[in-house]
Amino acid sequence: MESPPAVPELTLAHFSDVHLPLPAGRPAMRDLLSKRVLGYLSWRRSRQRIHRPEVLAALLADVHRHAPDHIAVTGDLTNLSLPSEFALARAWLGTVGPAERVTVIPGNHDALVAMPWAEGLGTWREWMRGDDPSGDPGGNPGTDGAFPFVRVRGRVALVGLSSAVPTAPLLATGRIGAGQAGRLAAILEELGRQDLFRIVLVHHPIHRAGEKRRKSLRDGDRLAGVLARSGAELVLHGHGHVGRLDALPGPVRPIASLGCSSASARPVGRGHKGEAARWHLLAISRPGPEWQVRVTVRRLDSAGTGFETVGTYSLAMPAAVSISR
Repeated sequence: MESPPAVPELTLAHFSDVHLPLPAGRPAMRDLLSKRVLGYLSWRRSRQRIHRPEVLAALLADVHRHAPDHIAVTGDLTNLSLPSEFALARAWLGTVGPAERVTVIPGNHDALVAMPWAEGLGTWREWMRGDDPSGDPGGNPGTDGAFPFVRVRGRVALVGLSSAVPTAPLLATGRIGAGQAGRLAAILEELGRQDLFRIVLVHHPIHRAGEKRRKSLRDGDRLAGVLARSGAELVLHGHGHVGRLDALPGPVRPIASLGCSSASARPVGRGHKGEAARWHLLAISRPGPEWQVRVTVRRLDSAGTGFETVGTYSLAMPAAVSISR
């Protein structure tokens, strides 16, 4: 007889690239005198047909029906980084779930232009705050320690990074930076000593395959090096608007890197290079010496009104390795 499935330590829903609709009315001209004007034209021309609120609503209803213990959203809640968009996204986050059960990190669209913390990402701080309040200075990410942040749920640790930085027109690159990378290394090593399952959340994929240079993580090699030395059990990302599973070098075994398509995307044919909306349900367990993750892939159905399971698979990885200096 087969052994019964292990009781999960945590069930985690992951989706990404939400791209909420723009607030009603045309943005003020002063707000478009920047890189935002290109994003606005792109939205009017095509993106508003791809990213549909009814698809996002169906995805969120499907997530809630599965009642995961926690939800991770890996960025791009906005389109143009308008103050009104951040306020709208904050209200939407309240419908996703309470801050202690939902973790959010920013994407490149959430940093399309430089924004004061209080008017931009700071409006989401409850969903981006670590368990230790002393590690939440409430300032700009990547410059004063707001990232990485850590949330521990049972024996699972969620480590939130920010790869979101303002860039020149026509670029959608990301950057971690030396300071954030250094803090991440120390965090991962300490979590490894605590024998926790470490999940790194980052918007841009670290794996370069299939990603154009103008959309890549500029210092992906730096981040990959941290993971190779300090270890992690899983990386979750978005950005590419396609579902993918890659392997990154780790200190013992390769580290799985799992990406999602846009949470609001419907296939619209010509001109849409991404996939229809999907989300992943991860059941994380440790029935023996190794951690296991059972991944269920839920994707928008052919009618475009609901979600269906299109695949399940398991990932196995060794227990965290204690690192001493």
